Amino acid sequence: MTTHRIFNFSAGPAVLPEEVLVEARDNLLSLGSSGIGILECSHRSKEFEAIIGEAEANLRELLAIPSGYRVLFLSGGATTQFSMVPMNLLAPGTVGNYVLTGEWSKKAQVEAQRVGETHVAASTESEQFRRIPTNDELRCCDRAAYVHTTSNNTIWGTEWQHEPEAGGLPIVCDMSSDFLSRPVDVARYGLIYAGAQKNAGPAGVTVVILRDDMLRLDKAAQAKLPIMMNYRTYVDHKSLYNTPPVFPIYIVHLVLRWLKRFGGLAQMAAHNQAKAQLVYDAIDSMTGFYRGHAAPDSRSLMNITFRLPSEALEEQFAKEAKAAGMDGLKGHRSVGGIRASVYNAFPMAGAQALASFMRDFAARHG
Repeated sequence: MTTHRIFNFSAGPAVLPEEVLVEARDNLLSLGSSGIGILECSHRSKEFEAIIGEAEANLRELLAIPSGYRVLFLSGGATTQFSMVPMNLLAPGTVGNYVLTGEWSKKAQVEAQRVGETHVAASTESEQFRRIPTNDELRCCDRAAYVHTTSNNTIWGTEWQHEPEAGGLPIVCDMSSDFLSRPVDVARYGLIYAGAQKNAGPAGVTVVILRDDMLRLDKAAQAKLPIMMNYRTYVDHKSLYNTPPVFPIYIVHLVLRWLKRFGGLAQMAAHNQAKAQLVYDAIDSMTGFYRGHAAPDSRSLMNITFRLPSEALEEQFAKEAKAAGMDGLKGHRSVGGIRASVYNAFPMAGAQALASFMRDFAARHG
């Protein structure tokens, strides 16, 4: 049976590579010759041990993760990490420093405040989060335990185009929405976390890359943490203390294989740049009709946000686009507008179709 697929611009859960979906479908009834489907596979089986082992190995290869870092696969989404990070990293008397570049970084700080003391190291909220702060704008307090950043902001369509620099302080980064979209110098970070549902897999699993020296709580403080909120639980048991999200980890494993076949993260970054440029060129060539939200030097390659002359036209744009086979283009409910999410697996043909539709729509309604 042939299934008709449209262009999925959803911000997440997002489009996955079709060949990954096909392979997962084929293994639903039996994983290889095991006679047991992947949805029924025990996390203690040799088959799953091979899956999670290869997933970690491929992730280390793709990101060139240095020695001294752990790779963990955790249940839940990145929002859980908003709490786990301060619970594990804020030793008594220290402060979590937060760079506010969008709604998710604000939520991360709010959750950290439930655990301990926080400080805003920089913020662009007064500018409606149109840009990413420069490294020179970061002002960290003396007792900083870490500096928390969010690499890509799905709601506002901004992304760090430079690696953050915090004067030698450990950097913790929520990379959920541009994880694996480009090479990253992991050695610059103390902890990276990413919900899988943008570029790495389906919802339900979060990848954590943790430098060994980040676990600084003393044994007494560590012992008071809920066992499933303690990074040491996952380190000591290799992410298998309890039943992990087996199927989402399996999909991550397939996506990592796909990324290697694609040519790695440098090749993917070039592909993502080309896709996004098609849409940004359409915006920039019709500035009297389309208005991009992000400052040019902070534009996201993952989430392209723009406005039209009126909300009525934005509604009409999304409606006509859906009829033309392009879904998920409405902006986040908190800000409105239009948002085109063009993650790793989003095809070039979809970006071309959107750019063409934008020109046609502007010609008819401008």
